[in-house]
Amino acid sequence: MSTYITTTKIIKEWTDYNEHMNMAYYVLIFDKAWEIILEKFMMGEHSAKATKKSTMVVETHTTYNQEVKQGDEVDIVLTHFDHDKKRLHFKMEMYEKTKKTLSATIEMLALYIDLNQRKVAEFEDEKAKNMDNFISQNKSNFKSENLQFSNKLKK
Repeated sequence: MSTYITTTKIIKEWTDYNEHMNMAYYVLIFDKAWEIILEKFMMGEHSAKATKKSTMVVETHTTYNQEVKQGDEVDIVLTHFDHDKKRLHFKMEMYEKTKKTLSATIEMLALYIDLNQRKVAEFEDEKAKNMDNFISQNKSNFKSENLQFSNKLKK
């Protein structure tokens, strides 16, 4: 079980001499999918420009499970999400759409940042409540196995 985010088609520019998607583009696809979630939490591009508050990833763990090639479509799903007062912890998985095979995973730890000071900040109550509501609605879809960063949240 997981929470669907988006579908992406693999383009030629993302493939390498091995005729499959280059590792850097897996991270790019995950980053674009994460931006969709950040907008739901009012912490994406709009927030960075309007309120000077945003997130910055400080640690990642990526697995490459099965190659994808030009023309393949991949579904990105959120399989875990949690937070404390200043940190976001999340994991996404990428599935090749036709065969439904796991292609890659990424787990990330991000900090909430006040861009005016370039320092870590605490989430505003509204944002924390928004994230808590999202967790309540989606918790049954989340998995907590094989997480690398669970001990990094300070609850």
